[in-house]
Amino acid sequence: MTAATPVRARGNDPDDVRHLDRAPRERFLYALNPLAKIAAPVPAMLALLAVRDLQTPTAFLVLAYAVIFVGARLSARMLAVLLLAVPASLIVIGIAFSLWTDASRISHDVVVLQIGSWTLYGEALEVGFATALRLGAILTLALVGGLTTTGADLTRSMIQQLRVPYRVGYTALAAFRFVPRFGYELEVIRAAHRVRGASHGRGPIAVVRRRMGYVVPLLAGAIRHAERVALSMDSRAFGAYPRRTERYRIPFRARDVVFIALFWSATAAIFLTLRPWA
Repeated sequence: MTAATPVRARGNDPDDVRHLDRAPRERFLYALNPLAKIAAPVPAMLALLAVRDLQTPTAFLVLAYAVIFVGARLSARMLAVLLLAVPASLIVIGIAFSLWTDASRISHDVVVLQIGSWTLYGEALEVGFATALRLGAILTLALVGGLTTTGADLTRSMIQQLRVPYRVGYTALAAFRFVPRFGYELEVIRAAHRVRGASHGRGPIAVVRRRMGYVVPLLAGAIRHAERVALSMDSRAFGAYPRRTERYRIPFRARDVVFIALFWSATAAIFLTLRPWA
């Protein structure tokens, strides 16, 4: 995720102040409420758990890719993941599930490969790739919101629209932000060990000893950071009142309702057309 960019709308009304992380205005997904981007694909993701055909997950995979490519700005790395890594992973997972399929529960009419006494049947291959496509479709549907939403915006929308207690929401957000902080401090500790020559040595014992040396300074840094966060929250009277004012508003607009309605309509159209349970 890139740094947060405050985007101020028209006028001085605080409700018009919108906080968006990475907000390229030409991409529509960034202008939507995070809850809308979660609510839209959830019915499809739940329904995909029960389908067993190849066509339905493939259709949702195409739908998710279309929404992501049109509505999100993708880096070269993410493009490589979506265009190369995901298809390659689906092929590997599909073949793996085909090998694990119980041959006693499938048809033996079509033989794809036979090596000695072992046989790979066509229906086993179909079951394996159906499972892989189902997993891929659920993953890419989750990326519709995941690629264009940050934890801060999601927390704010949950507090403002779902009425999640701010004590819970912002505490979870503070805990979530500990993870990148720990990563940064770990890099600093490793650099300090290299400067002091403490990172030399090879073999499993040296690796374990070197990593054990990270534990105490990392724990000390975590305690210091937790104390600073707690002091900062206390100085802002966190938890002293039942409600707090919001610096940034994440409104739920008509465009969010339209997006949810269109996505649900597309979901219904796919199931009615393909009839996976018929």
